[in-house]
Amino acid sequence: MRRIGLLGGTFDPPHLAHLLIAQEALERCGLDQVWFMPSYIPPHKQGKVTHTDAGLRVEMVKRAIKDNNHFRLSLVEVNRGGRSYTVDTLRELTGKYPDDRFFFILGADMVNDLPTWNGIDELCRLTTFIGFRRPGYRAGHPAHADVIYIDMPQVDISSSFLRERLKAGLSCRYFLPDAVKTYIEERRLYEH
Repeated sequence: MRRIGLLGGTFDPPHLAHLLIAQEALERCGLDQVWFMPSYIPPHKQGKVTHTDAGLRVEMVKRAIKDNNHFRLSLVEVNRGGRSYTVDTLRELTGKYPDDRFFFILGADMVNDLPTWNGIDELCRLTTFIGFRRPGYRAGHPAHADVIYIDMPQVDISSSFLRERLKAGLSCRYFLPDAVKTYIEERRLYEH
């Protein structure tokens, strides 16, 4: 049985904090792999539009994870299209890979919101959650959710912060993997 971490997101763009979280989950939870799952339309971003086409975001994720043989790209949500709910993704993955155990990686702030997630009771049966806590942050613990907490130094990088920097013509060196930075520059993404 493989132990597989799932890291979902828009990855618009994928940055070093995504990679750090994935690596920490891999090592601290004894995972065999971490699958990066770009969403087509994330449910928690109601009314917001992803800034970049899914195909471009997928290509950036490929470039971001190419040097780590424990990281994989999963297109399950992109291929499904539309709004992606985690419960639908887990149903599909557990059906396709019944011998594997899945761990859903998220920030501790999102753990507090789990009771409001679509299909949370079923989701709690399908996965174990890995919640990352920042220093000084007290996360709640949903009664019916299996959550492994990992304390991690705060790395305050967000994709929206990086998009604003790029739009302003500021450098994102040391925030992005070099391969992603080069891809963004070549495609002139986030300039407008």
